[in-house]
Amino acid sequence: MSQLEINEPNLWRLESPGHVGWSRTARPGDPKKYFMVSADCHANEPATLWADRIDPKYRDRLPRVTTDAQGAQWRVSEGHRPDRIRFNDLEGEDRLRQQAGADPRQRLLDQDRDGIDAEVIFPNKGLSMWATPDAVFAQAQCRVFNEWAWETFGAYNDRLSPVAAIATADLPGSITEVQRVAKVGFRALTLPCKPVWGAYDIDHPNYNLPSFDPLWAAIQDTGLPITFHISTGRDPRASRGNGGAVINYVSHSLSPTVEPVANLCASGVLERFPGLRFATIEAGIGWLPWVLDAMDEAYRKHHFWVRPKLKHLPSEYFRMHGFASFQEDAAGLALAERYDLTDNFMWGNDYPHHEGTWPHSAEAIERTMSGLGDEARAKVLGLNAARFFKFDVPERYRRAGGTS
Repeated sequence: MSQLEINEPNLWRLESPGHVGWSRTARPGDPKKYFMVSADCHANEPATLWADRIDPKYRDRLPRVTTDAQGAQWRVSEGHRPDRIRFNDLEGEDRLRQQAGADPRQRLLDQDRDGIDAEVIFPNKGLSMWATPDAVFAQAQCRVFNEWAWETFGAYNDRLSPVAAIATADLPGSITEVQRVAKVGFRALTLPCKPVWGAYDIDHPNYNLPSFDPLWAAIQDTGLPITFHISTGRDPRASRGNGGAVINYVSHSLSPTVEPVANLCASGVLERFPGLRFATIEAGIGWLPWVLDAMDEAYRKHHFWVRPKLKHLPSEYFRMHGFASFQEDAAGLALAERYDLTDNFMWGNDYPHHEGTWPHSAEAIERTMSGLGDEARAKVLGLNAARFFKFDVPERYRRAGGTS
């Protein structure tokens, strides 16, 4: 682990009201530390991973960097608008985050520093694998990531657990890959927020349709949970100009994650496949109480249009089958107990991303979770993720009440 230099723009991350009155803490090394699982972390894939491994017929279609007549460099891919590369001279811990995550042994040290007992690893560069209208091409990219991820992290799967990526618009290929990765030993699957890449189109199939039932059946047979990570399904960088960085993050990256929640909870999928479990990843949790209320309102008030008629309200299907991860979300945590969602929320430090809380997670947790009781904090910080991803809770935490 490199020496941590906290540069001035990151000093706010050290702010904390402390943990006075807490029976347990999130502080690394504290003998009364909570069992902590980061439900959302990211790989740092080699830049040439897909070019080195994919079928040669696809190499010319992979994301690439081009230089224009003025010398500006652009990232170009099939599903994103060209994105100008702006080189920032990162300093301090911002530079450290940019470079972290490639080596499994270093990841263990980094996560130990943050108090993390286990992490779930999502693609990083690979979040662009679904950014193509060609589902078979997307599936080929997913297969490359899955093979590399298991080769890199499989030996550490008890603590560093990669997800397997699936390109669901290629339905036969998806079923084959689901069955393959289950046999390999993956703990979870990650699917794009909508099957067909791009803007909303009435002709694009979505997860509410019975045509996806063979996929749900295959996933249910494996017992693997499903995740939907932000910035998948459509271009998360659609806004330009003033405010673009904020607009893209909120409107084009986070908000599309609502779609798979409604598709699964309101369509009857979870009645037909009661063994399915799913989670939204990195989208936060403050929106979920509103979405649950909105789905129930529509189901009741639009009863004359609603098909199919369900055994439960849509919100109840989320409570029974759904989870959601966040980094810092004071609004969502304030509503967690009121909306009976403390069994559904999972915290993550988003290592090594700048949006995350690493390596100052204890301070972030103290800033946002003081309103939760000890049992609710234990669930949100690790026990819910252990249940969803099937991590074992070490005996030392069991003795300390870590499974309460």
